[in-house]
Amino acid sequence: MKRIIVFILGWLTFARLSIYNKTEIKGTEKIIDLPHEGVLFLSNHQTYFMDVICLYHIFFSVKWRVNNSIRFPFYLLAPRSRLFYVAASETMKEDGFLPRVFSLAGAILVNRSWRAHGQDVKREVDLEAQAKVIKGLNFGWVVSFPQGTTRPFAPIRKGTAHLIKAANPIVVPVQINGFRRAFDKKGFFLKKRNTTLSVEFKDPIRFKESDSIEEICQRISEATGIPMADPNAN
Repeated sequence: MKRIIVFILGWLTFARLSIYNKTEIKGTEKIIDLPHEGVLFLSNHQTYFMDVICLYHIFFSVKWRVNNSIRFPFYLLAPRSRLFYVAASETMKEDGFLPRVFSLAGAILVNRSWRAHGQDVKREVDLEAQAKVIKGLNFGWVVSFPQGTTRPFAPIRKGTAHLIKAANPIVVPVQINGFRRAFDKKGFFLKKRNTTLSVEFKDPIRFKESDSIEEICQRISEATGIPMADPNAN
């Protein structure tokens, strides 16, 4: 079922990434030989869905050992299936039919403790979230957005560093750009054509047990361009 869904979504979105816009990709040679499980991709976040859809296209292409290109969508015929991405539960369940379909493509649903319905809130931390992500890491690759929101200049949430301490995955920082200009906030509709979309994979990191939460956040910030969080934030 998942392969069928990503095949359909892949064909529906391919033109938006390779025809109406141009996607420039760097660094896939750094991930092509990574293990099939235990890899956490951390990226800045610009739209709800197109960011992760583009990464899925790239991962499918890498499975076929094609570097830095999604121009030939034959990779959709046999996509990588052990892929997951972390998404806010409310986004996937309350925004209509399409998000529900996207959730079947590998969403790990978590409840954000700091934001709900577009507003800043304070509620109890989802204690099951970390366990869900670790389960995904044990089975495959997981994409997470440590900002937890598409707002520009939002900082890294410390929960990402706590997850890394608990699971000890291979961490691949990713830096993206252009998606906010090309697509609407959700990533469903084109806002501007002929936009250059860029995706760059940085060197994989294996953090040490002795690395502090602050040190982990600092290295992720330097690699992805995401600002550091307020020292008093959770």
